[in-house]
Amino acid sequence: GNDGEDVLKGITFSAAPGEIVGIIGPTASGKSSLVSLIPRFYDATGGRVLVDGVDVKECEEAELKRRIGFVFQKASLLKGTVRENLCAEDVPDEKLWEALEKAQAADFVREKGDGLDHLIAQAGRNLSGGQRQRLSIARALAREPEILILDDASSALDFVTEAALRQEIFRLPFHPTILIVSQRTSSLMECDRILVLEEGTVIAQGRHEELLESCPLYAEIHASSMGTGKRGAAYA
Repeated sequence: GNDGEDVLKGITFSAAPGEIVGIIGPTASGKSSLVSLIPRFYDATGGRVLVDGVDVKECEEAELKRRIGFVFQKASLLKGTVRENLCAEDVPDEKLWEALEKAQAADFVREKGDGLDHLIAQAGRNLSGGQRQRLSIARALAREPEILILDDASSALDFVTEAALRQEIFRLPFHPTILIVSQRTSSLMECDRILVLEEGTVIAQGRHEELLESCPLYAEIHASSMGTGKRGAAYA
């Protein structure tokens, strides 16, 4: 905001079409702020954010919405059917089921008996946190965006489900540019590149193995996220 210090400072990075970029750092290091500049949830007070060489401030809102799939940690679902939650426009059911399969959500939707017609309560109150996250990811995938942003979007999933989801996300047939914000290094190990943020600045970037060697903060986050890594099925 203009009334305080800049949350992000001196960050320059680009992501190529189809590239998978991980973003990690301590709490309040600016991870969510960084990815939120792309769909213009915030506007940069200095510097520029470009999508295909065009400043996002010059892009129409509808155009950005169409091209960017953004999934938050706290999934926002509406009162309505699974189908209504997955798509605003006319997407064939088979495409929706494909998106549900990739998001590891198809099994629990099938178990509901009425499938895509199953009614979701306001804010998804009749689903678990993990089910809400997976439906939100399916909604983003169903639109086949050019840029997919997952902002700690699988934090409620157990490791087995998250690993299966990651495999699907990393080999999407429509090859979006993917930005993954996570607290866990296990979620980012296979990324093409990982940005390490601290106090609003990128202090290091590279692949997982490189950063373990060269970036003490990354090595520390890795040790603590692996050390407390026994998350059970209760998170599903």
